Amino acid sequence: MPHFVKPWLAAFDWNFVTEINRGLCRQKNALHKPTSDGHLPAKTLWEKNQFVELALADALDVCLKCHRLAPFCFYNGNTFAAIARDFIAELSPGLAADQTHILRSIAGHIVAGTATDIERKQLDDMLAALEK
Repeated sequence: MPHFVKPWLAAFDWNFVTEINRGLCRQKNALHKPTSDGHLPAKTLWEKNQFVELALADALDVCLKCHRLAPFCFYNGNTFAAIARDFIAELSPGLAADQTHILRSIAGHIVAGTATDIERKQLDDMLAALEK
């Protein structure tokens, strides 16, 4: 059964995503610019899912897919990981500090594309426990 189903992306329109990337690039003195290949597909994927009720894991997968499409020249992973951290922050009031840390770490790994099957199972287990 999907966990924590809601429109996770609703608060983050594409302009907000772009501004996150712009800010990250500004901090590192990197070029902020959309890519010719990935920008439109990522924007389309994001906007298609923005108001869809998704399980948390599915919302993280949208962030992963957008990261992999590389809509910006730099800091794509950091951009979408920042949004994923906001997802976890919504759960934080009901979590112990160590649970929040673990969930943020797993969410970051999912968005980066480095999550193991064990981490994905751990995410499912933790979310299932929270729903009880």
